[in-house]
Formats: sequence, structure tokens, C-alpha cells
Amino acid sequence: MKNSLLKVGIIGLGLIGASLLKRLSQKKYEIFCYSKSSYKKAKKYSKFASDDINIIKGCDIVFVCSKISETLNILDELNKILDKNTIVVDVASVKEKKYKKYKFEFILSHPMAGSEKSGFNAADENLFVGAKWLVEKENKILEKIIKDTGAISLKFDMKKHNLACAQISHLPAILSFLLYDCASNDSKQIASSGFRDTTRLAMTNSDLVFSMFKNNEENILKTFDLLTKKLNRLKNLSDNERIKLFEAIAQNRAKMYDKNGKNIFKI
Repeated sequence: MKNSLLKVGIIGLGLIGASLLKRLSQKKYEIFCYSKSSYKKAKKYSKFASDDINIIKGCDIVFVCSKISETLNILDELNKILDKNTIVVDVASVKEKKYKKYKFEFILSHPMAGSEKSGFNAADENLFVGAKWLVEKENKILEKIIKDTGAISLKFDMKKHNLACAQISHLPAILSFLLYDCASNDSKQIASSGFRDTTRLAMTNSDLVFSMFKNNEENILKTFDLLTKKLNRLKNLSDNERIKLFEAIAQNRAKMYDKNGKNIFKI
């Protein structure tokens, strides 16, 4: 009898790839994993795990969860071993301005989920639950998998992606590092939950933060310039104007998430 299980490939077993593996291993999929460093750990969840990328051959859909800097090279390798019937999904937090034309169906996507932790051991099977998963176009197979991760699929204009991520992910991470670095040792000694929460991202893997900055520097600096303008404007406001500004921002922020922390913001 022919095996009818959907064959899912996962390339890269860091936080995102390993979390995807753990979640989908509980569903009805046949999973194939490729990783140079963590493939042995993946064998607990899939018998098809290897440090040879050819393990991915024959998959129906492949998720590229490698480092941002490695994505294009991985796509070139996949173009040599996959056929036109395979769907390849990129999940990187930075998108290239222009991609090659590949023989497989290529879909840009980005699960809006993460952690300051990294690596296979930081993986969480519930990482995607309730999160928005951005996709550039609709695809039934991808939609089913996203649903099975517990995420919510959202069609998104990928031309706006890098700037959006600079504003809500990349710059906040960098500022978290700098905020921690601005505080003196005396200040850190008496710091409580406010400082703890606003500097949580300063524990993010430094290679990842550097990669974000290097690959999305234009948009990060553009967002930083906007922040600087707002700070300069704040300096020139009267006390009454400052109070009104803080109140308005606080009210809008309070409406953005529900009591469970789920983003309910709508345009």
C-alpha cells in the first residue's frame, strides 16, 4: 500500500526548525531533517534525519529554517536536487530584494514567533501557537501545516516585510542590547521587573542579532531615525502635551493584545 503521508522537509534545526519538527512529529506527517550539527538530536522525532541535504529529495514541501546568511546558498542547493512538484518555504526574518527563478514552487513566509533562546535545545512545540504566520500567497498544503502548528496564516505583502520586521523585531532587539549597556552597575544592582522585561532580548544569540543588522541595516537605521525624531519632538513638547502623548500611546498599546497576550491589532 502506498504511503499517503505528506512528506515534510526541514532544513536547519535551530529554534524555528526544531520547534517545527517537535510540533509536526505529533501530527500525521513523514518528516525529513537536514542539519550539520543537530541531526542526531532530531532522530528522537524523525528517523529521517541526516547531515546530507539529499535526505530532502522527494519531499512534498520543504521549510528552509537555516541562518539568514545561508538561505540563498541553501536555495541554490535545493534547486539541484528538487523537482517542480516540491514546495519550498523560506521562514527567514529578512527577505532578499530579489530571488532567482527556481524550478520548484517557492513561497516566502515568516512565522512571527521566537524567543531570546536559540538552538535545538531551546525548541518549543508550542512556539507557534496563536502566532501570526505571514505568507506571500495562499497554498493549501502550507495552510494545513501552519494550522497544525497552531499558528494563524496571514497573507502579507512581502515588499513591506523587512521594514515591518525592523520596526517590531530587529530594532527592539538591538535597543535591548544598548539599553542594558547604558545602565551603570549601580543601576543594575537595584533593577527590577521593568529593566528585566525591556532587556530580555539582550540575551538573544549575538550572531543572530548581528545577522539581522547586517541583512536589514537600511530598514533598521530608517526606523532608528524615526525613533530619534520622536525623541527630539518629545523634548520640545510642553508638560501637558507630553502627558497627552503618553496617555494616547498607553491606550493604543492596551488594545493591541488580549488578556492571553495574543496580538489582536487590526488595520
